Amino acid sequence: MPIDTAKLATLVASRLCHDLVSPVGAISNGLELIALAGTPGPEEMELIEQSCTSATARLNFFRVAFGNASTEQDVGYREAAKLLANYSAGSRLVMEWTLTTDAPRTEVQLAFLAALCCESALPMGGKVKVGLDGETWHISGTGQRVAPEEHLWSALSTASYDDDLAPARVQFALLAMLAPRRGRKLISHAGEAGASLEIV
Repeated sequence: MPIDTAKLATLVASRLCHDLVSPVGAISNGLELIALAGTPGPEEMELIEQSCTSATARLNFFRVAFGNASTEQDVGYREAAKLLANYSAGSRLVMEWTLTTDAPRTEVQLAFLAALCCESALPMGGKVKVGLDGETWHISGTGQRVAPEEHLWSALSTASYDDDLAPARVQFALLAMLAPRRGRKLISHAGEAGASLEIV
């Protein structure tokens, strides 16, 4: 049966906290080093700057992916591309937004969640590409190693996720819940060659 919304909310909160602990912790470490040294050195300042950039990028991306998208406000294609690029900056993952037109925030949210699903199938990094053909979204993930968790992908059409779903995989349950509410259907393909999602 579908996971209940209260449990889903706790999983989203856990996911956000987990992903922000690392950059915020690095900022704290940099400040501690400055306190010990008495004056900020270039290494400490670089650490703090990089960590602030990472935390900001994740917050901005998560605000669209996991936030309230009840309005039909558009997200500019340049902004969406920047959010994806900044989220994956400095990692082994490249995220590419190929649209050249703006899209409703509700639609961009679904595409971002699908991109996170594809990311989860690329343990060694790779490339996630987001495109739109007419009204159909195409999100694909390819890499040196593709390892999709089959039970997560197969449940996308039914939203039948158990309460033991890991916070790091909450995007699957959220996407499966939101898509049909917005009149959308999910078609997934996951195997050794790659992982892809169509939102039709």
